[in-house]
Order: sequence, then C-alpha cells, then structure tokens
Amino acid sequence: FSTGDMLTTVLKDVFQDIDIYEDRFRFLQYPFDSPVSDAGIRFYKFYIMDTVYVERDKCFHLSFVPNNSQDFGFTGHLYILADSTYRVKECQLNLPKKTDINFVDNMIIDQKFGELPTGEWALLEDDMLCELSYLKKVLGSYLVRRTTRYFDFAFDPLPDKLFKKKGDEIKDVNAMMRDDKYWSQYRQEDLTQSENRMSSFVDDLTKIKGFKYIMFVLKAFIENFVETSTPDSKVDIGPINTMITSNYIDGLRLRASAQTTANLNPHLFLKGYYAYGFKDQKSKYMGEVEYSFDKKEYLPREFPKHSLTFTYQYDNMLPSDKFINTDKDNVFTSLKVCTVDQYNYERKATIKYEREREFGFKTTAMIRYANYEPCGELFYRTMAGESSLQTFIAEQQLSGQKWVHSPFNTHDITVAEASVAFRYAPGETFVNTKQRRLPINLDAPVFTLQHTLALKGVLGGDYTYNVTEASVYKRFWFSSWGNVDARLKGGIQWNKVPFPLLIMPAANLSYIIQDETFNLINNMEFLNDRYASLDVSWNMQGKLFNRIPLLKKLKWREFIGVKCLWGTLTDKNNPFLEQNRNDDVLMKFPGHYDYNGEYRYSSNVMDPKKPYVEITAGIHNIFKLLHVEYVRRLNYNNLPTANKWGIRFMIRTVF
Repeated sequence: FSTGDMLTTVLKDVFQDIDIYEDRFRFLQYPFDSPVSDAGIRFYKFYIMDTVYVERDKCFHLSFVPNNSQDFGFTGHLYILADSTYRVKECQLNLPKKTDINFVDNMIIDQKFGELPTGEWALLEDDMLCELSYLKKVLGSYLVRRTTRYFDFAFDPLPDKLFKKKGDEIKDVNAMMRDDKYWSQYRQEDLTQSENRMSSFVDDLTKIKGFKYIMFVLKAFIENFVETSTPDSKVDIGPINTMITSNYIDGLRLRASAQTTANLNPHLFLKGYYAYGFKDQKSKYMGEVEYSFDKKEYLPREFPKHSLTFTYQYDNMLPSDKFINTDKDNVFTSLKVCTVDQYNYERKATIKYEREREFGFKTTAMIRYANYEPCGELFYRTMAGESSLQTFIAEQQLSGQKWVHSPFNTHDITVAEASVAFRYAPGETFVNTKQRRLPINLDAPVFTLQHTLALKGVLGGDYTYNVTEASVYKRFWFSSWGNVDARLKGGIQWNKVPFPLLIMPAANLSYIIQDETFNLINNMEFLNDRYASLDVSWNMQGKLFNRIPLLKKLKWREFIGVKCLWGTLTDKNNPFLEQNRNDDVLMKFPGHYDYNGEYRYSSNVMDPKKPYVEITAGIHNIFKLLHVEYVRRLNYNNLPTANKWGIRFMIRTVF
C-alpha cells in the first residue's frame, strides 16, 4: 500500500535495533530486560551449557529463559569470552512460544561481536528473522528478514554542535532519493534471488485480471483515500468515511473531499471539501492552502513540519467537535450516545505557522477570525436580554410560550484571536497516513503550553480575553505488569466572557473510544473558567488473565482507568449570581424549554470542592482487534442529563 513512509516507520519502531548492554530496551513496542543487565539477573534463569570455541575464541555457553514464560522476555543463548573481560562474543535471542505478543509466531535475533584492528570491541553483525501471522490457517504466515552489517568504524571526536538539537541520529535528507546503484555500492551482502524478484512479483500481481479492483477497494478501506492515478497520484479523493453521514442540523449530509499531494507540487498543497445538508438546505465548505518550506515526499504533515497554512471554513459544528482527534464527519463517530441538538454555524478564517524540530520541539503561531451563530436548540441571550424578555412576558401575560428565537436573543458573536503554543516531546516518532499523522512511540513524554489573546474591536471582535492552558503526559512501564499512562491538564480563562468562550470539558459523545476525552460528560455539561483534569490508565497487558485457565489462551488484556475533572466558575463569569442578573456580557447558560414553557439548564456550574470522576474497566485484544470498555460515572448523577454508565469500543491492533 502506498502510505508514504508508514511501513518503514512501523518496521523501524517495532523491530528496533537492540543493544544488549542497555538495562532495558524497547522492542515490538514493549520494554524488554536485557539478559546481561542487573534487572536481567533477577528476571531470567541461566544455565551453563558448555565451553566451546566460537571463531577461535574460547567461550562459555549460557542459555537463559524468563522466570515466567508469559512475561515479556527472551529465551536464548550467550557465548561469553572465557577470559577476564567476560565480553559477549555472540548472542542469540528468541521469543518464548507462550509469549503474549500478538501476531509473532517465531523470532530469532543473532548478534555477533568482534575486535576491530584498532583494538575496540564492537557489534559487527545483527540479523533478525521474524514469522508473523494473523488467521494463520486462512492467510498463512509472513516472514520479515533484516540483515545488518557494521563496518568503516571511526572513533574520532565529533563536535557537539553536529548532533545538537538533532537527537542521536542524523539522516541524510536525500536518503529517500538514492537509486539502486548507490545502495548496491554500500550493501555488504547481496540480495537473495527472492529479494531481487520482489519488484517484478508486485508487477505480475497487478496484471492479474480483477486484482486492481480488489486493490482499489482495499486501499480505499484501509487508507481512507482513493488515488486518482497510480503510482504517482497528484490528487487523492477522501476521506471516504465522511461522504455520507447525518446529524441533527443537516439531516442527511453528503460530502465530497480531496487533497493534493507532493506529486503535484512538493511545497504547495491544497485541501478542501463541499458538503450539503438536506434538512437545513445549506452548503458547507472548507478550503485550505498550505505552503511547506521543506520539500515533502507525499503530504505536508511529514515530520519535521515547517509550513504556513491559510484555512477558510463554513460549517455547522458541535462545541465539543474540537476535542475529537478524527474528522467530525467520520461515519463511525456520527452515532451519538445521547441526543445532541445544540450546534453553531461557524465561519472561520485562520492563518497558522508551524515549525517542528528534529529533537521534538514544536512551535505554533496562529491568527483566527471566527463568527459563531447558534443553531438547533442552542441560542445566545445576555442576562440583560433575559431580564428584558421576562419583563416583556410579564407585561404581555404570555407566560408558557417558547421564546427561544425572541428579539432579545443575540444573533451571533465574533472573535479575533492570536495564539502561540509550544510542544516538547523528546524521542517521539510518527506514522504518516494519507489522512493524519499518528504518534506511535507513546513512551515519549509530552509537554505543552499555549496562550490565546483576543482583543475587542480588532477585526470586528466582540470580546477581549486571555486563555492559558498547559498539559503533561508520561507513560510508566512496570516490567511485566504493563504500563500506566498519566496525563495532567490545566487551564484558566482570565477575563469576563459569555459562555461560548468559557472552558468546557473534552466530551466524547460517540460510542468510539477517543483518547484524552471524558466518555460520560455531555455536550457543554459543565462550564468553567478554571479547570484541572487528571487521566490515569493502567494496561496490565494480561498479567492477571494469563494466570486464569482458559482465559490465558484468549490473550485478553485487562485495562482500568480513572478520569477526574476539577472545575470552578469565578463570580465574574457566573450568570446565576444576583450581581450578574442584568449583565450585558454574560449569557444565559444552554438548556431547553419543556412543553410547559419552563427552562431547564443542560449546562451547569461545578462544585469547586467536588471533582467529577468516571472510572473505566475494559478488556483489550479481543480477537487481537477489539477493545471494549465499561465506563461508570461516580458523581454528579443527580443532574437530569447524566448518564451513569456506558459501553465504549474501538478497533486497534497492537503487538
């Protein structure tokens, strides 16, 4: 599949280089204890097998196995020099047959060390052979073979500035442009006959009658985009899963989307969509122009990103849409767990500058003009307008009628804001797909800091405000007990603003699991101007299920988590206080009128001493694909909009 450098990135992240002299190294996206580390002495059992010669060097032959065969560890052999240095001459690593890692049937890693002419001891050969399978009886199995030879060593001192801010590895910017002649010159071992035939094998497949149609459907399903030509598509059609959806405002919604690729221009990229809702009979659209200062292979989001983007969009949006990390028109997330009828028509123009560095630091500067017009059951009405409405109703004796669209409502609001954000994630790696870029090395800590400033009167902006937000993420590994992901966030709205500009929780309103969101908080259920959230999840990687008969054969993995939200609304932004009864800035919180004309709020003020808490218990790796979680809401259940529990799921494959 033509997915940019997706395959290369995945293989490099999954089948990483192994340094047995590290106490712990990352392999198959899991941490393993080295058999020659201090931790390995406790993790493995060792057996002295024999004394043998390996290439004229006398060695002790040791074999080793994990104390528990289902823990993440290797079996294998060590050949250690029988002299005072006890150096490793050769190391053979295998995955135990009963390991809990998905898809891997067999794994052999063979490393050989030797002495250089200069006297240094170094790794010279590093070979790996891996047998992968899924539904083996139907699809068979697949071999991944990697042969690595090290040569031309140099130990001259290198200037520190050479690697400064570039990490431990420097890549040739033209590495992807090299031809076969270049690689043949530096390859230490010739390709096998079968490896040389791979390109012709792929060509032969494409000539099979009907095969290209099968590939077309598969690529559309997996990549979510359709190429307009092969192999060098200049325009891709998609995302496919956004073409037919529905929502409260649009009813049936049809959408056509497309994006250009580097095959058209490696620096200039265009993207956009046109959508039509048959219920409101309105057109929605988005157009985006992005200029990349670096030459790209396929898409502008390829790491590291350095670009300037202009976007113009008009569409209906949920206030919570900004928290989901997929397209708002994704057909799988369009099915909501509750009735969602409070939307905005949003018209936005954005200029954004992004600069990423190789060492994981990203800077984003943005200027945005936005106009928000409420639609559906959402309306804007200032507290002064609410007082005028109540006086009007009393004078006309019209109590009980629905006044949602009364002349006392505010038709729309406009903001003009500038923001700057910093993100630091040392060691982070990505997968580039045709739709988005996904982080795959979740071991990297992530630190973010953002400030947004808006000024009244600038570009027609109605309000002045400042918003500051910060977050920290870190993954902790506990050897065979799995990993804990912890994420802490906090933010402050410093100024007096109406409710659309307050801070609302990151609510997930669909049945599909979305990272960094709350599963049982409804749309705008809580509105704050100060908040802090904590998300802690523990994936035990089957530590308990592996010790239960029958269950251990299923390779299910346990998952538990807790999410907490502390929030408060200061007096200056609280429309329920008597002092703000006639305020001309603050707005009446969202809600609905019932059949009797009584207004019932759907947005609430949190108790600053009572955090919202929801807990999760789940089973992952069902059929090696499905993750199912049960979510329970522990408090604020007295609110009429509260859902006490729910089931969420997603499709995700991991080793």
